[in-house]
Amino acid sequence: MKRWIYRAWSPDTEAAAAYFRQAEGERDRLESAMEEAGAARLSVFGEGGHWFLYAETTGPTEEADAAPLDAEALFPGAENVLSVWPGERGGRLFVPMTDIFHYRRPDAREPWRKTAAPNKGEADRGKAESDLKAGGAGGGRSSESHGRVARLKPDMTASYVFYHYQYQEEKPGDGDKYGIIGLHENLLFFYAERPATIGPPPYEGTLKTRNTPKDWGSAMQPHFIEWRDAPEGQTVWLNADRVLEARLPDQEGD
Repeated sequence: MKRWIYRAWSPDTEAAAAYFRQAEGERDRLESAMEEAGAARLSVFGEGGHWFLYAETTGPTEEADAAPLDAEALFPGAENVLSVWPGERGGRLFVPMTDIFHYRRPDAREPWRKTAAPNKGEADRGKAESDLKAGGAGGGRSSESHGRVARLKPDMTASYVFYHYQYQEEKPGDGDKYGIIGLHENLLFFYAERPATIGPPPYEGTLKTRNTPKDWGSAMQPHFIEWRDAPEGQTVWLNADRVLEARLPDQEGD
């Protein structure tokens, strides 16, 4: 299993939001495209023209063995609402964000998520779809994804990555199992799920030091460009609007 975060841009926020919400409603087509791409779970979030795609694909855990996710194949017609990114021979609608922090990483020694038992019939499939529409994940435990966006001061990027790698490897499993931060240019996107899944991972961190700042918030504050006119409590991390959430019917929660 591998996780992916992509960034996209649209000059027409309303048109892009309508497109993704329509895609979510086309459940059969979307699930078929997900199966073809090997994607078990998708979420799309928007904020101020920026769009963020989070996905989980099945396959080898090792990054070198994981085929890139074909994000464009999941969203036919997206070129009508998203701008093309330069930098490659072919036009790209979605550009990859770099994973600079995660509370947990997938590990072959334990399942990343529970899956529904096979051959449980249409009644159970209907329940899974009902759970999904309600923000749930089946298995008697509902969950929902949420995303936040922040801006880094360019000259503080190295410091931010350093502190987060230190935290990640000194204290693995310290937060939501699915929490992950992606970086592209100076834009950060934080994906997580709630209620949070907390627990020790089946591995140890690579660092034996204990230097993660105790007052984490104070240590991080100088790294950010604050959002102007943001709602209370969101001057650093701005809540993004989730416009699409999809998972294959056999995907349950932990």
